[in-house]
Amino acid sequence: MANPNKYEAIYKAQKHALGAPFPEIVKLFAENIPSGSRVLDLGCGQGRDALFIARAGHSVVAVDLSSSGIAQLNAEASQTGLPIEGIVADLVTYEPDSMFDVVVIDRTLHMLRSPERMAVLERATGAVEPSGFVVIADERKNLPAMRALFDDGGWVERFAKKGFLFMQRKMRG
Repeated sequence: MANPNKYEAIYKAQKHALGAPFPEIVKLFAENIPSGSRVLDLGCGQGRDALFIARAGHSVVAVDLSSSGIAQLNAEASQTGLPIEGIVADLVTYEPDSMFDVVVIDRTLHMLRSPERMAVLERATGAVEPSGFVVIADERKNLPAMRALFDDGGWVERFAKKGFLFMQRKMRG
């Protein structure tokens, strides 16, 4: 995993240090995700995606190793009345305790070694409801291995381009 102290320092130095959500993620949510969806944001940092997603009418569980990032996210969510639960946890050992309509993993998996990366992604996909979505933004070189995880026939690719992978779980039965 990337040095967590690096992100602690970045987050302590600047609120919203990583900027706005990627336009691709904003568009995917606007065009595909029904209002009121339950979203898991893994590696959320200070909450650039979690805050946008909650403002768009969804409830969010946001997880990150950075206690400063989660503290800032929880404070902003509390001040603005957004339905966000921020959790400090290491993604390598974090186990989702419920199912979600959407799992977002934005620019996080590349910080893990390959076996850990795939284990995190496998646990995350296991927490997606039928007809739910996985949204991944990562380094292009990592996407083929990630894409292969979805080749079991239970998923449909909705978007794959320029470091983004957007998959939908098929309905069961």
